[in-house]
Order: sequence, then C-alpha cells, then structure tokens
Amino acid sequence: MKRAPDGLQAPDAQLDTRLGSRLAALRAERGWSLGELAERSGISRSTLSRAERAEISPTASMLNRLCAVYGRTMSQLLSEVESEPALLVRAAEQPVWEDRSAGFVRRSVSPPHAGLRAELVEGRLTEGADIEYDRPPVPGLEQHVWVLEGALDVTVQEVEHRLDAGDCLRMRVWGPTRFRCAGPGAVRYALAVVLP
Repeated sequence: MKRAPDGLQAPDAQLDTRLGSRLAALRAERGWSLGELAERSGISRSTLSRAERAEISPTASMLNRLCAVYGRTMSQLLSEVESEPALLVRAAEQPVWEDRSAGFVRRSVSPPHAGLRAELVEGRLTEGADIEYDRPPVPGLEQHVWVLEGALDVTVQEVEHRLDAGDCLRMRVWGPTRFRCAGPGAVRYALAVVLP
C-alpha cells in the first residue's frame, strides 16, 4: 500500500472514478439534467460533467455543495464509493482523500456505518489553507472540532473561533462555515460528525 510523505495512506487512484460514477448515479436517480443540478448546487454544468467523468478531482467545497443537494454528509458520500467499513478500522485501512489545491487531507478514521449516527475524521490543513463551505451537507449537523496539533481558525454563524492544540469547538451547523490554518505551520484536528 502506497504511503504519502507524511505517513498517511496515499489516496486511492480509482477513488475519483468511483466517485464520478456515484455522482452521476445520484443525479440520474433524481432524474435531473446537468443544468438542473448546476442550478441547485451553484456549480457549472461543465465542472459537474467533468467531475462525473472523473476528468477532474472534486474539491472539498464542491463535494460539500453536492452533499447538501443530495442530503448526505461528505463521509456518507465517500463511504458509498469506498469499500464497506469494518467494525475495527486499522490505521492502514482508513480511507484518505486529498484536495491538493486547497491543502486539505481528510482521513476517515471511523467511517459511517449502518445503524450509527456518528463518524470520526482526521483533518490536516497546510499553512495558509482556507476552506469555506457555503452550507452544511445536512442542516443541523452536529460537529465537534478538536485540535490535535497546531492552530485552527473556525468561523461559524459569522463568529471566528481560534482553536489551539487541545481546544475543542462544539457546534450545530446551519449555515456557512470556514476552516483556516493561518499558521505557523500546519494543523491536525479531529472532527466528530453526528447526524441530527
């Protein structure tokens, strides 16, 4: 199994292909054209088409918008294209997804599982990384952000919170959020996500 330079598992080369197919299937299940999905998500038709054909790797913001349209969390969507999670998830088997353009690496530590409402994600942002989500994937989503290393600025309900190592921010997400690593250095944090 290939490892990324920081010790994380390298992203699955086939994940974008499976993700594109799943996005196309979700749209087809609803009987929407690319134009209809573009109107609902605010993402251009050409970008949606290229993502469905795996010509581009979707960004975290793009997946968040699509998840909001489809009423699922990002982890739920990714779990639909990853192999079925076991009860015990060994570190080497935890799926990793990367948005290189944003400087974001996401490890699904405890992937979504049938019958469970919570999941655990490890996030890493490089210094200067700034990710804005215009809406939650599921309104009222409960999140707990625990900074493990570095510092993270999180904006929720138009209030910015500075979290240093050991700090935890608890919230229900109804509107836009922003995760920013101003530095110095990168930040590593745990994100607990609980469906309402």
